[in-house]
Amino acid sequence: MSPRTTAWIIAGLAVVVVLVRTHHISTFTILLLLALIPSVILHEISHGVVALAFGDDTAKRAGRLTLNPLPHIDPFGTIIVPALLALSGAGVIGWAKPVPVNVSRLRHPRNEGVLVSLVGPAVNIALAVLFGLTWRYLLPVQDKLYTSFTAQLPGPLWAQYIFVLGYINVLLAVFNLIPLPPLDGSAVLERLLPQSLLPGYYRIRPFTMFIPLAIVLLFPSVLDHIFQPALNEWFRLLG
Repeated sequence: MSPRTTAWIIAGLAVVVVLVRTHHISTFTILLLLALIPSVILHEISHGVVALAFGDDTAKRAGRLTLNPLPHIDPFGTIIVPALLALSGAGVIGWAKPVPVNVSRLRHPRNEGVLVSLVGPAVNIALAVLFGLTWRYLLPVQDKLYTSFTAQLPGPLWAQYIFVLGYINVLLAVFNLIPLPPLDGSAVLERLLPQSLLPGYYRIRPFTMFIPLAIVLLFPSVLDHIFQPALNEWFRLLG
């Protein structure tokens, strides 16, 4: 890890510590941040694992197929943006450093490239279901009574953390399925485009990279409408 990246991580962690010590973010928000980091890391690793299965070892050679969080942390997207969003009350969302994938090295680039992209949201959906079922069937009733957004009395931290892990993975899955580059859902849009339109799409794609972040920062209510149907289904899973 470069000294510059290390400095950014230290600065980002310092921001989080200051926010905690000055009581600008709640315990629930801290749990969201702690759930976000492993969730986005597993999301990114899954891209590299599936790419490797289809013939591209770029991520493996870059040392990114590891559960060690340090190679995956994007100081801006994994720490600073989530902390600032938490402080602003706009919610918590973020990303890890993208795992490098060379689509041209896949055996069937156009079809397998879609699968490499969609495996990330699929992992988040699987995690959301896993933690939702864990919360529903394995937690004692008395621990679940106060584990919610509006509870006056907090339940045990470990019970809240299981709840938050499921919740954050729902958000990550839905957010990454939005069909805008660089989000994973754009791979489906790209695959559906006729071959004749791809050159034009590739020309405009670099200019759409910041649209998802702009939506998060400027129009958070739009995301609420996108997230809510999926969250409603997940709440039904909780029973």
